[in-house]
Amino acid sequence: MLSWIAFISEIGGLTLLFCLAAVDLKTRLLPNEMVLGFATLGVIFHLTSMAEFVTPANAALGGIIGFSMLYIIRAAANRIYKADALGLGDVKLIGAGGIWVGPDMIMLAMAIGAFAGLIHGFGYAMRQSRRTGQKPDFARLQIPAGPGFAIGIGIAIIYKFWNFSPLL
Repeated sequence: MLSWIAFISEIGGLTLLFCLAAVDLKTRLLPNEMVLGFATLGVIFHLTSMAEFVTPANAALGGIIGFSMLYIIRAAANRIYKADALGLGDVKLIGAGGIWVGPDMIMLAMAIGAFAGLIHGFGYAMRQSRRTGQKPDFARLQIPAGPGFAIGIGIAIIYKFWNFSPLL
């Protein structure tokens, strides 16, 4: 019975990631309630899968590492650019993702997410360039980071829990 709850938690977490990406694209905000819900579903998943994939200690460590690494990057970027270069919602999202995938996969999720954000930014700049007829201005480009990080976390979740099936 518990494996079905874990499976539903996993599907719910991936769905919530998609919703977080959509909200961030539209509003440029990641609501705390949704990020907390995503983190909570991760805890439920690990408890109901009997910590088969990530131990409670590694889930906590993954959350701490993800949050800390992105917070340090945020602090450095804010100092360099003298403005918010990365929102705290993105930092919290990576922390929640670390709870899901643990310390070994959160760095991969961040790298995939940054690459997805790079592709998104390039595509957005090129589309704006075509629309305005001007050269793309990559130095002033502002896009939400949440959708890229959601893609990275989602890929890490699917990769890490690929063999999980409540039918077994």
